[in-house]
Parts: sequence; structure tokens; C-alpha cells
Amino acid sequence: MPDAHPTPRAPMPPAPLWVWLGGALAVVILDQISKIGFDRWLDYAERVAVLPFFDFTLLYNRGAAFSFLAGQQGWQRWFFTAIAVVAIVLIIHLLRRHSGQTLFCAALMLILGGAAGNVIDRVLYGHVIDFILLYWNNWFFPAFNVADIAITFGAILLVLDEILRMRRERRERRAQP
Repeated sequence: MPDAHPTPRAPMPPAPLWVWLGGALAVVILDQISKIGFDRWLDYAERVAVLPFFDFTLLYNRGAAFSFLAGQQGWQRWFFTAIAVVAIVLIIHLLRRHSGQTLFCAALMLILGGAAGNVIDRVLYGHVIDFILLYWNNWFFPAFNVADIAITFGAILLVLDEILRMRRERRERRAQP
């Protein structure tokens, strides 16, 4: 008969920093390979239909998310690069400090890889290469890339980590006499 009160498992040891940095590097490599491939395969603004709501297209974004400040004179390239570099340094610090929080570190790893991938574009080309276009009828979501996907999933994992942390704290408070 199985034990009604199983022995709790010992917590896993924290992953070393190189694991998270290696995962971020994998994101950067996938991002850069895909951007180089689409930049060579498509002409600027060319669209290739994949599904009724999804095309590949080659676009250059000189701004930030949703082409924010894209129409400026060029100062935004270095402004967004500087912001991303500060974020990268902060993320590496947080990865070192919270290495035992697996979900939190996985989220930071994705954001780190995505931020680094887009910084590479800004420094090398002066713009970010986007190639994924989602749309429905006349509604279009701004084009994006693998780095943007990693940043988005990282942000989702951060929210999930916070929700789970709050639930754990609430359970612990209720369990205290």
C-alpha cells in the first residue's frame, strides 16, 4: 500500500550560471541564423504566404517594439542598444543572485537571449530584422522575429513565476498557526 504521506523530495541544487548563459546563447544563435537566412532569402518587404494568417516577410525595424520611435533620425539605435545592454547586465546579475529559482531563471534566460539577439542587429545593421507576420483579414500584428518570441515567452514565464510565488506564500501563511 502506498504511503499516504510521501517523503518530500530534496530540492534540486541551483543550476550554475553557465547553464543559463548557454541557454541564452542558444536563443541568440537560433535568432541570428534565422535572421540571416530570411535576409538572404527574401527581398525587403517581400511576403511569402505560409498559412491564411501567417506570412514570412522581410522588414527592418529601426525602432523598438511595435516600431516605437522607428521614424526618428537614428539616435534611437544607440538609445535602445544602451537600454538593452543595461538590461543584459541586470539579468546576468539576477541569474547569479537567484540561481535556485528555476522558473525565474528560465524566464530571464529567454529574455537575455532575445535582448542580445536584437542588440546584435542594432549594432551590426542599425535595425532589427523581422520576418514573421501574423494577420487576420485587414488586421496585422507588427512583424517580429525569434528574439521577440523568446522575450515574450520569458515575460510570460516571469508572470507565471510571480503567480506561483504568491500562491506559495498564501499557502504558507494559511499553514502557520
